Amino acid sequence: MTDPPNLIRDVLLRDGTSLRLRQATPADTDTLLRFLQGLSTQSLYFRFCGFPHLGHELVARYLTGDGPGRVSLLATAGGEIVAIGTLDRLRDAASAEVAFAVADRLQGQGVGTRLLEQLADIAVGRDIEQFVADVDAENAQMLAVFRDAGFEVTRHLEAGTLEVQLRIAPTERYHQAVDRRDHTAAVASLHPFFAPTSVAVAGASPRRDRVGHAVFGNLIAGGFAGAAYPINRSGDSVAGRPGYRTFGELPSPADLAVICVPAEAVLEQAAAALDAGTRAICVISAGFAEVGPEGVQREADLLALVRDRGARLLGPNCLGIAVPGWHLNATFASRPLLPGSIGCSSQSGALGLAVLEHAASRGFGLSSFVSVGNKADISTNDLLEYWEEDDATRLVLLYMESFGNPRRFARIAERVARRKPILAMKGGTSSAGARAAQSHTAALAGSDAAASALYAQAGVLRIRTLEELLDTASFLVDSPLPAGNRVAVVTNAGGLGILCADACSANGLELASFGEETTEHLRACLPAHASSENPVDLLGSAPAELYEKALSLVLADPGVDAAITLFAPASMATADDVAAAICAGARAQTKPVAAVIVSADGIPAQLVQPGSPARGFAYPESAVQTLARAVERTTWLRRPVGVEHRPEGIDRLTARQIVADELRAGSDWLAAPQLRALLGCYGLPSVPEVSASDPGEAVAAAEELGYPVALKLAAPGLHKTEVGGVALDLRDQSAVREAAQRLGAAVLVQPMITGGVELLLGALQDPVFGAVIAFGAGGTLAELVGGAGVRLAPITDVDAEELVSAGTVGRLLRGFRGAAPANTAAVIDALHRLSALAEDTPELAELDLNPMIAGSDGCVIVDARARLTTAPTRPGAKTW
Repeated sequence: MTDPPNLIRDVLLRDGTSLRLRQATPADTDTLLRFLQGLSTQSLYFRFCGFPHLGHELVARYLTGDGPGRVSLLATAGGEIVAIGTLDRLRDAASAEVAFAVADRLQGQGVGTRLLEQLADIAVGRDIEQFVADVDAENAQMLAVFRDAGFEVTRHLEAGTLEVQLRIAPTERYHQAVDRRDHTAAVASLHPFFAPTSVAVAGASPRRDRVGHAVFGNLIAGGFAGAAYPINRSGDSVAGRPGYRTFGELPSPADLAVICVPAEAVLEQAAAALDAGTRAICVISAGFAEVGPEGVQREADLLALVRDRGARLLGPNCLGIAVPGWHLNATFASRPLLPGSIGCSSQSGALGLAVLEHAASRGFGLSSFVSVGNKADISTNDLLEYWEEDDATRLVLLYMESFGNPRRFARIAERVARRKPILAMKGGTSSAGARAAQSHTAALAGSDAAASALYAQAGVLRIRTLEELLDTASFLVDSPLPAGNRVAVVTNAGGLGILCADACSANGLELASFGEETTEHLRACLPAHASSENPVDLLGSAPAELYEKALSLVLADPGVDAAITLFAPASMATADDVAAAICAGARAQTKPVAAVIVSADGIPAQLVQPGSPARGFAYPESAVQTLARAVERTTWLRRPVGVEHRPEGIDRLTARQIVADELRAGSDWLAAPQLRALLGCYGLPSVPEVSASDPGEAVAAAEELGYPVALKLAAPGLHKTEVGGVALDLRDQSAVREAAQRLGAAVLVQPMITGGVELLLGALQDPVFGAVIAFGAGGTLAELVGGAGVRLAPITDVDAEELVSAGTVGRLLRGFRGAAPANTAAVIDALHRLSALAEDTPELAELDLNPMIAGSDGCVIVDARARLTTAPTRPGAKTW
C-alpha cells in the first residue's frame, strides 16, 4: 500500500492531542526557518551536533521534495511547524539516516516517536531495512525514543557520539509497542467526549422543530450536572438556560462542542469552538461525504481544521453521544437511555435509534452510546480502545457498514475480546467488495468472507439480525459462559421440546446425555408418563415447583453445560410462577439458563431484568441461537493466541524487482517464467517445467524431463481446464506430439505428478481488507466442493494449523480411506510463505496455486496464475 502524492499522516500524542504530518515543500521555507530559529540552544546542538548557520541554505536541504531517497516530514499545529523528521537513503540502499527536531514545548510528548514510526513505515515500503542515526551521548530524550520504539537497536560509541542502528522490519514486539502508545493516546483523546464537565450546543434553537433544540433538551432532561451552553444566532435562552451567540462568549471553554447547524456553517462553528479552547467536536449535521464531491471536500476541510488544532472529531452526519452514567445525552433520540453495562456504537443513525428503542423496550441499559456517522475521525477502533479501559462497560455492541483500518480493528478487537464480549453486525454484505471474480480465490474469498474471517480471528461474534444482536447482548452481559455445547432441555410441551432439539442440531449444540444418577432422580420426582430423557418432558400439568426441581437436577449433571427451559401456558401454573421457579433452579448452579416463555403476556419481567440468573426468550430458536453464540465465545477464548511466523529464505528485494519490472512492462497476468521466479523468491515449491513453442520442442522437453508428462497451454491467466488447455499422463513421443498439435500454441511441459491431495492456495488484495488468504480443496472442483478457509494475512501459526486441519481438506490430509497422510508441516510452511508474499506485495491482485499437490514427502505447485495491478493507495491519513 502506497501513500498518495501529497503525503499526509495523522498521529496521536500520549496526551490525546492529534498532530498532522506532511511532506515538506518549497513553500515551507520561511516557516521552517522560523521553526529552527525558535529551537533552544541545546535542541539545536543536539540536532546538528554543533551550531549551524540558520539560513535558507540549511533549510533548502529539507525542501527538495519527496523522492525514493529522501523524505522530510513536517509536523504542524496552528499553521506553524512544531517538528521535523528526515530520512536520507545511504550508499547502502537498504539503509537510511534519520534525524529529528521537535519544538521545546512539545518535547516529552512522543512527537519524535511518532515521526520515527511513520518514517519507518514509509521506508519499509521503499525496501529500506535499517535506520542509522548519529546521536550525542548526552541526548537522553532522543536515545529514549530509539530505545522505546520497539525496534531491534544496536549502538556504537565513538568520540562522544553514538551511532544508533535500528532494524525497522515490523516485528510483533514493535506492533505491541505501537499498540500501547496508540491505546494510551486514544483513551486520553476521548475522555472529553465521555466525561465532559461542560457542553456547548451550536444550533440549540428555541424552535422545537430544530435538531439542536432536541439535542439541548435531551442534555438538560438527562440531568447533566455540568455547564450546558446553548449557542444560536440571537443568543436566545433555551430550556431555561441563558444563550450565547458564539463560542467566544462562553464564560469558559466547553469540553465538548456539539454542532447542529447547516453543513455550510459547520466549519465556521468548529473553528470558533477550537479558537475558544474546545478539543472535542461532535458534528451532528449532515451534508458531508455522504452527499457527493462537494460534501467530501467539506468533510476534508473540517478534518484538516480539527487536526491543525490538535483536537478530535465525532461524526459528521451522526446521532451524537450519550453516557447514561454521566447523565450525558447529547443525541436527538426521542427516548431516554437506561444506564447499564453495554457500550454501543452505530455507524447508522437510523439503526442506532432502533437499537435504543428496542433496548429500552427490553429494559436493558447502556454504559454509553456513540453514533460515529461518517467516521471522519473517531472510529470503531477508537471506541474499542476507550471501552477496554471503561469499568462501566462489560460488553461491546457494534453496527458497522465499513472498515477504515481493518487490520488495526483486528488487533484491538482481539485484545479487548479476551476481556469483554464484542458483538458486531455488518451492513452492506450483499454488495461489499463486488467484483468480477477472475480467479478461484476471488470467487471463494470476497469481501464478505473476508469480514467473517476478520471477526472470527479477532474473537468478534458476527450477528446477522437486530433481534439476534439484542438477544445475544442481553444474555452475555449477565449469564455465565457455557463450558461446552452440551445442552439439557426441560419443557412442559413435547412439541416445543422437539423444535428446540432440532434448533440445537442446526446450531451445533448437542443434547446432553444424562448420568445414571441424574436420570434416577428425575424419575423419582416426575409424573409417571413424563420423560426423564433429554429433552425432559414435565407434561402440561406440571406445577411451577417441578421446573425448579428438574432444572436443578439437570444443571448439577457434570455432562450438562447449559439448559434451555420451555413453558407453554397451562392451567396448573402461570408464566410468572414458572419464571420464579426457573430463576430459583438456575441460582443453584453457575451454568447459563435460557428460559422460553410462550405467552401472549410476553416474557415475565424477572427474566429480562439485569442480573437475572436466567434470561427470557419468546421462541426456542432464539434461545438456541443465542446459546450457540455463547458457545462460540467459549471456544474462541480457549483458542491459543497465535504468533505470526515469517519463514526463512525469502528474497523480498528480488521479488519486488520482478513485480516492478512487470508493471513497468504493462503486464497483467504474469507469464510462467516470471511467476515461477516470483514464487521461488518466497520458497514456494513448483514442479519443474520447460516451455515449448512447437511439437518438436515439446517432445524434446518430455525426453529431458522423463515420461509420463503433462502439457498445458502457456498463455498467462487462463483457466486451462475450462478451455481444454491441458493434456495429462502422456507416456511417449507420439502422445506428446499429438497433444501439442491439438493445443496449437506454446505449451509448458511438466513431469506428471500423481497421488497426493489436490489443494487450492490463493491470495488476493481485497479493496477493504488488504491481503486475504484462501485454502481449500483444489483441482477442477475447487469452487464446487467449497468449504475453503479464509484468513487475513499475515496469518499466525494457529491460523495455519486450523486451515489444514478443518473440514473436508483436513480429513483428506490426514489420510482418507486408507490413503497415506500428507506432510501437513510442508503445507503449513507453504501457507506462511504465501501469506508473506501476499503481505509484501500489495500489487498482487489475485494469485491461484491450484492445484498444489500434497503428499507424504512434501508438497509441490502444479499450476499457478497471478494478476498484478497498481498497489492501492493508503485509504486515509489516520495512522491509529
